[in-house]
Amino acid sequence: MATRRMKFFLQCLQLLPLLIIFTLESLLKLFIPKKRKSVTGEIVLITGAGHGIGRLTAYEFAKLKSKLVLWDINKVKAEVGDVSILVNNAGVVYTSDLFATQDPQIEKTFEVNVLAHFWTTKAFLPVMMKNNHGHIVTVASAAGHTGVPFLLAYCSSKFAAVGFHKALTEELAALERTGVKTTCLCPNFINTGFIKNASTALGPILEPEEVVDKLMNGILTEQKMIFIPSSICFLTVVEKILPERFLALFRRKIDIRFDAVIGYKTKGE
Repeated sequence: MATRRMKFFLQCLQLLPLLIIFTLESLLKLFIPKKRKSVTGEIVLITGAGHGIGRLTAYEFAKLKSKLVLWDINKVKAEVGDVSILVNNAGVVYTSDLFATQDPQIEKTFEVNVLAHFWTTKAFLPVMMKNNHGHIVTVASAAGHTGVPFLLAYCSSKFAAVGFHKALTEELAALERTGVKTTCLCPNFINTGFIKNASTALGPILEPEEVVDKLMNGILTEQKMIFIPSSICFLTVVEKILPERFLALFRRKIDIRFDAVIGYKTKGE
């Protein structure tokens, strides 16, 4: 066992020069705009396209002369052909603590925010893999990286959505389907009306147009993970390395607030 650990340690040391090179390469890319790919003629399927992020994303793809499908899985192939870009956008959220969140609401949260990603991806990924061409977009949330009180079901489902994106990305690489790209969107609160009176010290509530602009740029430049605002990325890193007591104070400073239903009652209340 000790020999195996030592061998692994030495193998990691051998990767150090590559770490330095790839880090410098990543820093250099920050100053060089990445070329945006063409999506003209691509068949784009967007779930939850009736409002908010989905609707605006559909408009942006339409401007780029993509063919849009908004959304009927039973008729898609017969009417328009094979989908090459799938945007899993549909989502639901309930702002309540564990006790006030009804069982059907918990089930619906996971069915829409996570399980639907599996069913749509299983439906359209095979052809993408056959052609080694396509793009799977997962609309998740900053809540898929950190816990938020009174969004327990939502956070849990978005953690699962982020995990779906990461595992799918690795699986495509293992199967050598590198032509099928993946992107995950993780924004802060968006002004879509689903969460009432939201506020945070991280900055103003995001407008849908701002989010869609960054999402489209991320898809066209094939970014793996999109954080909005970008400070969310920093927070996900420091949360893994800072002491828990300090993090508790830090979370208070972030001061996330919104209207929520609280079902838990202490004795005497």
